[in-house]
Amino acid sequence: MRIIGAYMLAVMGGNEKPDAAAVSAILDAIGEKADEERMKLFFSQIEGKDLAEVIEEGSKKLGAVGGVGGGAPVGGEGEGGEAGEKKEEKKEEEEDDDVGFDSDDDDDE
Repeated sequence: MRIIGAYMLAVMGGNEKPDAAAVSAILDAIGEKADEERMKLFFSQIEGKDLAEVIEEGSKKLGAVGGVGGGAPVGGEGEGGEAGEKKEEKKEEEEDDDVGFDSDDDDDE
């Protein structure tokens, strides 16, 4: 991922076709050393391709797989949102009502 990130930074910085030296320089600037084998693999896979096209292809592949799902909606909406809070509040109120005193106290008569 570091190699990809450094490559993308170089492109964003104006270098349309960064080479291994440019990517290594970016990684060196942050105190990282690029794995030469991974660098060769990356450049062999991106050779002759436009970065925007590569990103678009990857986005299509991610879309085909689908996103991560199954979680509750953000913001407390949907099932368990406000309704769940109201149920909890009601339960807490019931617990607060019972503070250890017997409501059928015979001493009051």
